[in-house]
Amino acid sequence: MDDMFAFGDELGPLKIIHVQQPDIGLKAVLVVDNVATGPSIGGMRMAPDVTTAECVRLARAMTMKNAAAGLPHGGGKIVIQGDPKMPKANKAELLRCLASALRSEQDYVFAPDMGTDEQCMAWIRDEVGRVVGLPRELGGIPLDEIGATGWGLAHAAEVAAPFAGFELKGARVVVQGFGAVGKNAARFLVAKGAVLVGACDSRGTTHNPDGLDVEALVALKDAGQSVADYPDGTSGDCDAVIDIACDIWIPAARPDVIHDDNVERLDTKLFLQGANIPATATAEARLYDKGILYVPDFIANAGGVICAAMEYHGASESAAMASIGEKVTRNTRQVLERARAEGIPPRQAAEELALERVRTAMGYRRFGSFSMGPDFI
Repeated sequence: MDDMFAFGDELGPLKIIHVQQPDIGLKAVLVVDNVATGPSIGGMRMAPDVTTAECVRLARAMTMKNAAAGLPHGGGKIVIQGDPKMPKANKAELLRCLASALRSEQDYVFAPDMGTDEQCMAWIRDEVGRVVGLPRELGGIPLDEIGATGWGLAHAAEVAAPFAGFELKGARVVVQGFGAVGKNAARFLVAKGAVLVGACDSRGTTHNPDGLDVEALVALKDAGQSVADYPDGTSGDCDAVIDIACDIWIPAARPDVIHDDNVERLDTKLFLQGANIPATATAEARLYDKGILYVPDFIANAGGVICAAMEYHGASESAAMASIGEKVTRNTRQVLERARAEGIPPRQAAEELALERVRTAMGYRRFGSFSMGPDFI
């Protein structure tokens, strides 16, 4: 992993903690970015190629996301180097060891992300208790099962579509990354009248301009197959998803999937960011120059962390879903109206909104000294 001292600005990070246990293969990084508004919430991401630099960027995205959503939480993130499909016993050992090592880090609340799920959070709870995204059986609100992030994305799309010059009903949607976020976003958008015309996962792409059956794709994934195995579509490699013409293109997987080398290939009207940091800064600037509207990640995909925060403070599932719809709708409209009125990119408008809230909170506190336990309401 890279040099931890290469990062930092006026907001943070407050802490960068490397955790290693060579005998079991544990190698992880926790970044607590900023806790001026409250203890940080951010998911645990497991992938073979994660880095400290990626973790720092993701933690900052969580600071912005939580601030924009008006949550009493700062931003943090954990990345773990490893195969998320490793045997369950090995995964449990790694995550339990990591949780134990971070037992005293009260500035961070564990949550699920790519490569971890509700069962992983149950293991964390058993070790330290400071966790959200738990299974229902343990009193949690299972974010992936209810599709919290996808629910928020559907609300963001509903607001953004008129700004991009089209109606959501009949809009053609492409989802890059047909996992927990992508499949649920597709479900909710199709329920609102949109048409899924393309999808991909780590093994390939499927495309049908007349529409794909979302539930059939979900069934394929549940059976251990790829969306590329869908019988009524044109199959291609993972990269082929970028070339599918659509109205809404949703990245819902890894960071930086859109970059200088492929941004010109996108043929869409709305780039709805389901993943965190899905495009490089220069690629995003190019989208803006081309007149392609985008809704920044920490505005569009805030549903998961809103749900997590609601769970942390004891809310019901129905209250969490209502809050997601309300907050994402309001913030998407606020950002896009500000961007249009001031003639600035949506990310600049979103960052101004979030930074105003973070800096105000920082003004109330001695930065770096704030910590609060899980009994905070």
